[in-house]
Formats: sequence, C-alpha cells, structure tokens
Amino acid sequence: MSKETPCIAVCMMDPRTKLCFGCGRTLPEIARWHKMGREERLAVMEGLAARMADAGLAPMAGLAPMAPQPERG
Repeated sequence: MSKETPCIAVCMMDPRTKLCFGCGRTLPEIARWHKMGREERLAVMEGLAARMADAGLAPMAGLAPMAPQPERG
C-alpha cells in the first residue's frame, strides 16, 4: 500500500457537503482508500482542492497540500 494520502489528521465530516473538513474526501473514498490503485488515488487527490472550493470549504489554515510521494518498491 502506498503512503499517498491527502489526510492531515483533521477527520471531521461537514454535514452539509458530506466532505471531510481536513482532506475533502467523502466517507466512501476514505473507506476504500487503501484498496484504490495509485492512479485512482492520484486522480482523487488532484480534484480535492477544487472540490473543497466548490463546496465553500476552506483548506485548513497553515497547512499546505501534500504532494504525492513516489511508491517505494
């Protein structure tokens, strides 16, 4: 399993949008994250900032988005 994750350990769901305030993922995405392939995880991560902006959720102050890290063999 890869370490690629947008999780910033602020695990709280917005009841209005059903998105995590910390990372912007939905509960189904969080639940199956470890089962997703690398390409699917990267595709989800690529859209999280726009998803949160569209939902009116601001990124957590002082936290920069994580860049995807290469998988280790």
